[in-house]
Amino acid sequence: MKAINCTLVGDGTSDRFLQYPIKWLLIQKFPDRAININFADLKPISKGNEKLAERICKAVDLFPCDVLFIHRDAEKESIESRENEIRHAIDNAECELPVCIPVTPIKMSEAWILIDIESIRIASGNPNGKDVLKLPAIDKLEKIPDPKKDLIELIKKASGLNKRRLKGFNPRKAMHRLAEVIEDYSRLRRLDSFKKLEEGIDKIIENL
Repeated sequence: MKAINCTLVGDGTSDRFLQYPIKWLLIQKFPDRAININFADLKPISKGNEKLAERICKAVDLFPCDVLFIHRDAEKESIESRENEIRHAIDNAECELPVCIPVTPIKMSEAWILIDIESIRIASGNPNGKDVLKLPAIDKLEKIPDPKKDLIELIKKASGLNKRRLKGFNPRKAMHRLAEVIEDYSRLRRLDSFKKLEEGIDKIIENL
């Protein structure tokens, strides 16, 4: 069967880890097909003031695909408001587009990987660590004021490193590693934002 080629365009380069929960979801829907996802890193060619519609066209031009995932954190807006913003950009894109699906985590995308203690230990470089780590309840994830900050602190604690050695530790790199090592994202299906993503994929299944 033909592989499904996807491109993810994010708010910034730090959002590239979203390709992992997206890929997990696609594998659930298409278990017999290869799934390829490219992150559209537009920073090297960005002027810093492009509209979303312009970035969408650049992403498709540089990374041709069957499905384009367009990410915007909801932050202070509702999921619906962000989705409308994305749809508006799609309608105003001056280029030929593939199937497009919005990706709109509430608050910050880091909330989507704040879900598995063992994976956090692995990503921190200390898989056998014994420090007690506490995760927020899944139904509270989208209400955390700053999930990125909480995740970074949790990764630092999981590393078991003292203050001196933490100076040379890169928690953001570990964050991306975390998204890669998480094997099961099914718990996210309890979040409205992840449900929206899955619904978007369900709607285009027949086109793939």
